[in-house]
Amino acid sequence: MTDGATGDGGRRMIVAIVQRGKADRPIKAALKAGAESAVAFFGRGMGIRERLGLLGLAVEPEKEIVMIVVPEEDAEGVVRAMVRAGDLDQPGVGFLFVLPVDEVVRLGPAGGSPATR
Repeated sequence: MTDGATGDGGRRMIVAIVQRGKADRPIKAALKAGAESAVAFFGRGMGIRERLGLLGLAVEPEKEIVMIVVPEEDAEGVVRAMVRAGDLDQPGVGFLFVLPVDEVVRLGPAGGSPATR
């Protein structure tokens, strides 16, 4: 299967889940590191901190979820940039994971036709 851009199909999806209002810095860092685009949307999450509250204070469960698909060879650099920019290596800030992508369907180059398989 190909993705219409590189023809090799070797892609990775980077997913970062961060506190609401904290997605801009990791997204900008990803774009600077070579990602073509990013999608961010709101979600709700629950973990030990939200259940217990930090120092007895309520913690908002609203999160921002960032999804980015990059060529496999760019994934490590984009992840490093996002972790640095978003302080994702610090406890309680958020987390990030990478998934393999089997297929990408998107528009081809500017003015091109849609690319599928």
